[in-house]
Amino acid sequence: MTADEMIRAFDVLVANPKCELEYSSPYQLLVAVILSAQCTDKRVNIVTHQLFADYPTPEKMLKLSQKKLGELIHSCGFYNSKAKAILDMSNDILSKYNGQIPDKLEDLISLRGVGRKTANVVLSEAFKKDALAVDTHVLRVSNRLGLSSSNNPDIVEDELKKFFPKKNWSRLHYQMVLFGRYKCKAKKPDCSNCPFQRNCKMFLNK
Repeated sequence: MTADEMIRAFDVLVANPKCELEYSSPYQLLVAVILSAQCTDKRVNIVTHQLFADYPTPEKMLKLSQKKLGELIHSCGFYNSKAKAILDMSNDILSKYNGQIPDKLEDLISLRGVGRKTANVVLSEAFKKDALAVDTHVLRVSNRLGLSSSNNPDIVEDELKKFFPKKNWSRLHYQMVLFGRYKCKAKKPDCSNCPFQRNCKMFLNK
């Protein structure tokens, strides 16, 4: 399929793609995306509902010790490393950017605890810029549909950006995430009536 054909197919499959994380500021989105690593958005939203009510800004978040923050986010998994990442990132925002979340990729990834995927989500969602974040869903869908043969998210991102027009990157990111999350799942994907059957390595190898 051509890029245009895939875009049209995704527009039918996921007509209204949107981020499922709940937040009210770019900072809160940064925190939520850090927490979402190897955790469901539903679980993250449960945790951040109270966390953001009490600690909505980097200044207030830094009132917490790493141990206490770890206790508050425990159910998201990897709570020690995530707590450290959130506090390190919060410190950098205050010391490097005067409390403002930067809107450039190179600045976002300069924050401790913020990787390229997290930065791209923030650029796309919070700042409405053209960005294409590669998470586990996007990586899996890309490999199954023959858009990439790499397991390196940076390589997959580069290949997707070369294949799809820039204006479609942000929308496609969420379409691929939601398609991977609810239909093209890691285990027992729902292949019935999928428009990508002739492109899908998994389907063709059944």
